[in-house]
Amino acid sequence: MSKKYAYKTVVMSDIHLGSSGSKASEATAFLKENPCERLILNGDIIDGWQLKKYGSWKKHHTGFFRIVLKLMDKYDTKVTYIRGNHDDFLDQIMPLVVGRNFQIRRDYILNSGEKRFFITHGDVFDSVTSRMKWLAHMGDIGYTFLLWLNKVYNQYRKFRKLPYYSLSQSIKQKVKAAVNYISDYEEKLAELAKSRNCDGIICGHIHKADIKQIDGITYMNSGDWVETLSALVEDFKGNWSLVYFHIEPKTEKEPVIEVLNKENHQRLVASL
Repeated sequence: MSKKYAYKTVVMSDIHLGSSGSKASEATAFLKENPCERLILNGDIIDGWQLKKYGSWKKHHTGFFRIVLKLMDKYDTKVTYIRGNHDDFLDQIMPLVVGRNFQIRRDYILNSGEKRFFITHGDVFDSVTSRMKWLAHMGDIGYTFLLWLNKVYNQYRKFRKLPYYSLSQSIKQKVKAAVNYISDYEEKLAELAKSRNCDGIICGHIHKADIKQIDGITYMNSGDWVETLSALVEDFKGNWSLVYFHIEPKTEKEPVIEVLNKENHQRLVASL
């Protein structure tokens, strides 16, 4: 069975289809190159907030769901879509089960070998998005502007033949309030896993890919497909790792797909 798939499980989150910052084509190419037995779309796959304001749905956004349907048809991939805060419109239809290969849920418990992982998008512990949605929307506007600024800045860096640099990731790592928020978030999610009698937590939401141990709990965050282009993957021995997707075009028509280049990324592996 392992010869049929690249991975047993792939977890992707925060693709934000419908927003200008979404790397939908890259997410689609990643899935096309890495068929899996089980695909978990862990929230904010569709950005309903952006679509209500100034976002727009593009052809390549539809392309992402086409490859998901192809995986279900060709590889019999089991797909679980977890509701996030940006795709909260799914509340109107949850829980939804379509056939034996597709379901939409608020959360999910995944058995991986002898381990149990609680899967949630993660916004449940974000008091801003759960209690003060208007303020969260204001923050979304600010983040959208930062992504636009980041795009302009990296066009200049590309002109100067400099490597890509993420402004928002840099800010998250340097601003004390952001660092404290991320730390608190991770600890609360670990506590949630314990309360559900699970060995680990799998989440997204904060756009910070990571694998770490917190008080005996395995914390795993799949990152995003706006900046980091990352996913969590499980092999057929129960090992989890983070992979990063890169496209460095040789020509305008021939992109080079590179998954987890060891020269510029450290592979994080949790043997569970």
